[in-house]
Amino acid sequence: MEIIHKKAPRGNFRFALFDFDGTVSLIREGWQKVMKSYFYEEMRKTPFGKNEEEKSIRNCIDEFVDINTGKQTIYQCFALVDEMKKRDGKPQDALFYKDEYQRRLLEQINHRIYGLEHGLIDPETMAVPGSFAFLDMLKAEGITLFLASGTDEEYARHEAEILGVTKYFGENVYGAQRDYRSFSKKMVIERIIKENHLQGEELLGVGDGFVEIENVKEAGGFALGVASDEKNRSGQPDVWKRERLIRAGADAVIPDFGNLGELKIYLIGRE
Repeated sequence: MEIIHKKAPRGNFRFALFDFDGTVSLIREGWQKVMKSYFYEEMRKTPFGKNEEEKSIRNCIDEFVDINTGKQTIYQCFALVDEMKKRDGKPQDALFYKDEYQRRLLEQINHRIYGLEHGLIDPETMAVPGSFAFLDMLKAEGITLFLASGTDEEYARHEAEILGVTKYFGENVYGAQRDYRSFSKKMVIERIIKENHLQGEELLGVGDGFVEIENVKEAGGFALGVASDEKNRSGQPDVWKRERLIRAGADAVIPDFGNLGELKIYLIGRE
């Protein structure tokens, strides 16, 4: 564990908000590769994109995909539409690109979903290491858990169920809506605080993306960044994630939840 802000208040948490993909679930590991490859195809079709250097287009996609990671997928598609217009393209509505990306991604990960649904894959292998033990510990401490995902809610709920984590969150699972204005992680945080009369330091935020860390810090909560190595589950921090999490304001950064004893003492204040 890397402690960034040594004086950040902790030990008095009543609620915890988790991101899903990359923080708890690895079902969608590889989504960025699918998205960036698809977006590259679309930008290449534009009049100016046809002759643009490949590196220039890929750098552009890297930037807008990465900066919107953690938000609803539609925001990355809005950015794609904007970039296509800059290249004299005549793009479809952003929802068109979101739906096609979703189709391509599901095609890539359907074997994981099927395997979990039919008991052919051990859920532990599709989760960030230590996730279940960490969730068990928070639950035992009486902390109410929420899940907020940038993935469409119907998929987030189903994937939480087959991964075996619904028992921790119950009905407190939120995801992207067709009407994108009706959901954001910031809205979930504001609702938790308002409905439960929370002080900021009573909220723990756990995530691997810029958005949820930034939102939790804006609300005065404690932000635990998870720089997970999604592909290899190596226990080593992903360098790119770590840098972005620190920039977003994370109070501490971990590679996964493997060192539960240390985590509990640090966050809760006792063994």
